[in-house]
Amino acid sequence: MEVTERRSAQVGFFGRTAASIRNIPTFYNEVVAEMAKVTWPDRQQLKDTTIKLIIFVLFLGAVIGVIDLVMQLVLVQGLPSLFAGK
Repeated sequence: MEVTERRSAQVGFFGRTAASIRNIPTFYNEVVAEMAKVTWPDRQQLKDTTIKLIIFVLFLGAVIGVIDLVMQLVLVQGLPSLFAGK
């Protein structure tokens, strides 16, 4: 009984794999059709968006740096001075 179950599972696996391979051309044609529907940005939009993104990343890095500096001052220098007993 086990041998029959294993063989049917193997046939199922290979059958699904073969069906997946046969569907590759259909998948490719659908991808090409969807990519034709995409509205691509022109060069000016791409440049503007890239500059805005770079500015945003630099700003976010500066904010994180300030938060890190404040947390370092509080945790490394502030808290130990509370427990120094001086």
